[in-house]
Amino acid sequence: MSDNNVEMLKRVYAGFNARDIDAVLAVLSDDVAWANGMDGGHVNGREAVRDYWTRQWAVISPHVEPVAFAETEDGAVAVEVIQSVFDLDGQPLQGQTHGLKDKTVTHIFRIEGDKIIRFYIRDAR
Repeated sequence: MSDNNVEMLKRVYAGFNARDIDAVLAVLSDDVAWANGMDGGHVNGREAVRDYWTRQWAVISPHVEPVAFAETEDGAVAVEVIQSVFDLDGQPLQGQTHGLKDKTVTHIFRIEGDKIIRFYIRDAR
C-alpha cells in the first residue's frame, strides 16, 4: 500500500467531513462505482456520487473518522472507520429509516493510478 494512497484517502475523508464535494470528486474516476450507504447498492459515476451526497446531506450530517489503513490480499485499501451520524442540528439521530447509523465499518477502496475506481462498505470484524 503506497503512502500516496493513504494520504489521498485521508484527504478524501477530510473533504467529505468538510462537505467539500469537489475536492473528493476530483480523485474519483469518471465511472467510479460508489457504495450507497443509505439505500444500499452503488451509484455509478462522479455526478451520481454528487447527487447521492447532496441528498444525504439534506437529511443527515454524517462524520467519518479513519482510524486504521491496511492493504487487502488483492491489493485494495481497507480503512477502519468510526462512522457517526447526526441530524442537521448536530444531535444524535432517533428513529431514522435509512441504513446509516453510528458504528465502526470498513471502507474498501480500489485505486488505479491516482483515481478511486470502486468503493464499498462492509461491517467491521
